[in-house]
Amino acid sequence: MTASMSRKGNCLDNAAIKNYSRHLKAELLSLKKCTSAAELGRTVKEYISFYNKERIQIKLNKLAPIEYRRQLKA
Repeated sequence: MTASMSRKGNCLDNAAIKNYSRHLKAELLSLKKCTSAAELGRTVKEYISFYNKERIQIKLNKLAPIEYRRQLKA
């Protein structure tokens, strides 16, 4: 892997993934203990789906992302 760096050479490009990782650790991995790599992979995939489709977010007027997109289309 290659680190993502902005033009100036600082790591601000990584802010979005660091924020997501913080949510993943706090909301999922600290509550659920996985016993195998396969179980961890399934659990993370389920969380990604939940995070992108169902998780209520304050910045989206307390709506899930899918509901927010539906409102924008209407």
